[in-house]
Amino acid sequence: MSHLGKKPISIPASVIVTEDGQHLTVSGPKGELSLKLPLHLGFKKDKDSISLSCLSPSRQARCDHGTFRAHLKNMIQGVSEGWAKSLEVVGTGYKAEKNQDQVILNVGFIHPVKITIPAGLDVQVDAGKITINGADKYQVGQLAAKIYDVRRPDSYQGKGVLYSGQKLKLKPGKAAKTAA
Repeated sequence: MSHLGKKPISIPASVIVTEDGQHLTVSGPKGELSLKLPLHLGFKKDKDSISLSCLSPSRQARCDHGTFRAHLKNMIQGVSEGWAKSLEVVGTGYKAEKNQDQVILNVGFIHPVKITIPAGLDVQVDAGKITINGADKYQVGQLAAKIYDVRRPDSYQGKGVLYSGQKLKLKPGKAAKTAA
């Protein structure tokens, strides 16, 4: 059994967890998310906490125990506080803008790159900084990774799309030859 899987998850007052068989729905001020538990996992819901239990001694059940607890905890945090990722567009002439349900990146290609924003996510773009907010941690991370992959940072000049706070170790360029 997972040590983390046994720990109960506290439920804030603003979050409502409803169950329908093995299907859990978590709703709060930031949105609503659902999770279907495998049959080898059970749960016990109290007034202000929920805990998962392993119903089978199989290896798969033991593996899923901690994983699904983490998913449930992330869902509860997402609907109460939300998740956020920030990216920076760095480089001369590089820019990002938002057009209704798309993020448009001009990052050195001959054409602008358009990325569609999934439903349930909020994206703000201003002065080369992109901020992604949402209740689903997976969706926020996926959109941030998709934007990051458009133009990963160059290891020589440091330009491209970077996560906020990302440190780059720039490589030295070619050394100039000196005349003898």
